[in-house]
Amino acid sequence: MPDRPLHALLLPPSAGGQLLAALAAGLDGTGPAILPLDPGLPRARLAALLDAFAPDAVVTPDGTRSRRPAGPGPGSQGGVPDATAVVIATSGSTGEPKGVRLTAGALLHSARASLARIGARTGGRWLCPLPVSHIAGLGVLVRSLAAGTDPVITGRLDPGRADPAALGCGYVSLVPTQLRRLLAAGADLASFDAILLGGAAIPPGLLARARAAGARVITTYGMSETCGGCVYDGTPLTGVTARPGPDGLIRISGPVLFAGYHRQPELTGRVLAGDGFRTADLGRVEADGRLTVLGRADDMINTGGEKVAPAQVAAVLETCPGVAEAAVIGQPDPEWGQRVTAVVVPADSAAPPELAVLRARVSEEIAGYAAPRSLVLTPALPLLPSGKPDPAALQALASPAT
Repeated sequence: MPDRPLHALLLPPSAGGQLLAALAAGLDGTGPAILPLDPGLPRARLAALLDAFAPDAVVTPDGTRSRRPAGPGPGSQGGVPDATAVVIATSGSTGEPKGVRLTAGALLHSARASLARIGARTGGRWLCPLPVSHIAGLGVLVRSLAAGTDPVITGRLDPGRADPAALGCGYVSLVPTQLRRLLAAGADLASFDAILLGGAAIPPGLLARARAAGARVITTYGMSETCGGCVYDGTPLTGVTARPGPDGLIRISGPVLFAGYHRQPELTGRVLAGDGFRTADLGRVEADGRLTVLGRADDMINTGGEKVAPAQVAAVLETCPGVAEAAVIGQPDPEWGQRVTAVVVPADSAAPPELAVLRARVSEEIAGYAAPRSLVLTPALPLLPSGKPDPAALQALASPAT
């Protein structure tokens, strides 16, 4: 039975102090558990999330209002198990809302292990240009609380405001698109003591450019269910184990794991078992012991009986001349089952890359079957609020291609 009230927080970045105080109270047990939501979501989407997660109250900059949970019967009451500090809303790969229950112990272990791994200096402040309704943004706040520092919460990236010298920030967490835009804007990334980079596939060329600019970039892998990044540069954080099982899917165990999905015990039982959390990501362990993530199993493209990892192809495409950004999707094809389709942002719209050139590079680097058969040019990749490419919008962009 629920023992602790759950409050939904609809707070913009400008109310960062209020949000940080609510998070601190959630972690130390002096306040309710919190469910941070993006106040900018469409009203219907917010209403659906509130109905799904049934918080006891909703907090806005104007105050707190009680809310009667929707729906009769068992599980319709508000609240969460007493150990829960935070519920993170995530849709995963299904689009259906899931509430990931995280304990204070898991969040703080993640934060302290992260600070130790990067060698964070005493007093080092964090810049948070990510939505705090997502685990990556919330993780910045937890690390700040663990370090005893005040974060700078912007909520979105403004390359002109990402000057660490002006903001007094030594650390930042980014997704690849943000890093790419900061590089393009000429931001002084070398002034950050460390940049955590994750949330989507990371093209090797992007890493190389950032490191050539003097940035100390640490790649991360994780998800809401693991309190965010739990594998840094291929090596799990202290106390964490992350290895592929016999089916190639990565299993993660350790003190950073979530406690279950809010009001979804059957789903919890399907992914949490004796061998830890069963992710939907394929991976392999390299000769040096580092974990390589190959991509989501449900994102794999099956073309002519061959399996293609979209992230791997996109990474190769972004090394091609004339390609600024790239994403790869599978589309229905009567002959091949699915065809590999490249969605590309040209570096110069007046001289876009040609499909034949892209196919040749992918055929050389991976295999001929992985080479894109269709090319869609766009001025910008559609993104989710988290900064990841939007799969549905990419499919809509590519739908005219035949």
